[in-house]
Amino acid sequence: METAIAAAPRLGLAILKVAGRCNLDCTYCYEFNLADQTLAEGPRMMSDEVFSATMERLRRHAEMSGQRSVSLSFHGGEPCLVGAARFDRWCTEARASLPGLRVYISIQTNGTLLNREWIDVLLKHDVDVGISLDGPPDVHDTFRVRRNGSGSYRAVRRGLDLLQKHGVRYGILAVVQLGADPLKIHRHFLEIGCRSISYLMPDMTHETIGDVHEKYGPTPCADYLIPIFEDWWNNSTLEVRIRNFWEVSRLILGGSSHVDALGNIPLGFVVVNPSGDIEGLDVLKACEEGMVRTGINVLRDDFVDLIEASPLHSQMVFDGAPLPNDCVGCVEMSTCAGGYHPHRYSRDRGFDNRSVWCADLLKIFGHLRRRLDVEPKETLRLRRELAGAPA
Repeated sequence: METAIAAAPRLGLAILKVAGRCNLDCTYCYEFNLADQTLAEGPRMMSDEVFSATMERLRRHAEMSGQRSVSLSFHGGEPCLVGAARFDRWCTEARASLPGLRVYISIQTNGTLLNREWIDVLLKHDVDVGISLDGPPDVHDTFRVRRNGSGSYRAVRRGLDLLQKHGVRYGILAVVQLGADPLKIHRHFLEIGCRSISYLMPDMTHETIGDVHEKYGPTPCADYLIPIFEDWWNNSTLEVRIRNFWEVSRLILGGSSHVDALGNIPLGFVVVNPSGDIEGLDVLKACEEGMVRTGINVLRDDFVDLIEASPLHSQMVFDGAPLPNDCVGCVEMSTCAGGYHPHRYSRDRGFDNRSVWCADLLKIFGHLRRRLDVEPKETLRLRRELAGAPA
C-alpha cells in the first residue's frame, strides 16, 4: 500500500537478510535450527528488485520521520554468499538512493568466505564487521559446523586474520557456552587480538529451557560471564570493550540501553528477508513457527504499515513491549526491564514472563553494582539527573 507522507516513528536500523541460506549448520541457529523455518523456505538470495525497493521504503520512511541517518546491517543466512561484487554494488546504490542521509553499513558474517576481494570492498564502503566466533577450536567446532559436521574454526580464523591485517573494524559475537571454561574462551579472544566482544545468552524460551538448570545450575550464564568480568575488570585496559558489561554499567549509572536485550526499549529496527517480507524482531523465530510474519512486503508496503499489520511487532519496534507482570517491583525493573523478548516467551502467557535467564541477569547486575558501588536508588537518582529532572 502507498502510505501518504506523514509523521512516522524513527527507524534507526534496517536488517537486510540478503541470503536465505548458510554454508554452516550451527546447531543453535535461530534461523534454521529452532522453531521457525521462514528463511529456509524462501528465496536463496535477495533480488536487486527487492533491494532497490527496500532502499526506496527507507527513503520514504526517513522523509516521514524526519531522521537524518540510518544504519544498514547485512545479515543472513550467510551474507557473504551474495558475493563481494554484488555487495559492492548494493552499498553504492544504498548511499545514492538515500540522499541527505548519513548511511552506516555493517555486516554480520561467520567469516569463512572473507578474502582479499571482500576486504577491498569492506574498506571502500567503511563497513563494520561482526564475526561469529565462540572460542578456541575445541569449543567453536562443537556447534559451529559445516553441513558435513566438520568444524569451521580454521576458516573463520583465516577471515579474521585478513580483517586484522588490513585494519577493517570488527567485533566478535560469541554465544555463551554453558558449562565451558569461560576464562579459557575469553583469553583466547584476547590472545588472537580481539578487542571488541559481545557474549550472547543462548536463545531459549520457557518451552525449550528444559533441563538446563538441572544440568548447569541455577545461573549458568552469570557463572560464565562474571569470571570474564573479573578478568576484564582487573587485567584489561579500556581498549578491550566487552559490550555486555558496558551496557549493564551504562544502565546502572543511569543511562539508557543501546541494545535490544536490556531496558525494554523500542527496538527501532525492521528486518527485510530475501523475498522482501518485512519482519519485526527476527529472533522471535526461536519462539514459534510464523511468529515473525507480518503480511507486508517492501514491494508494496511502507515500514510504517507495520503499525496496522502486526500489533505485536509494531509495539516492540516503535513503542517498546510491556514490562512482564512478574517484573513489576523488581529491583532491576528499570534496568534489565525483563531482558530479551524471546527469552520471556511461553505458549501459555506469550511474553508476559520473566526471562528464562532472570536469575542470571539479577546476579550479573548485582555483581556489577557492587563493583561500581551503585545501589538501585542511586541509579534512579542518576537517571533523573541525566534526564534533567530534579534529584
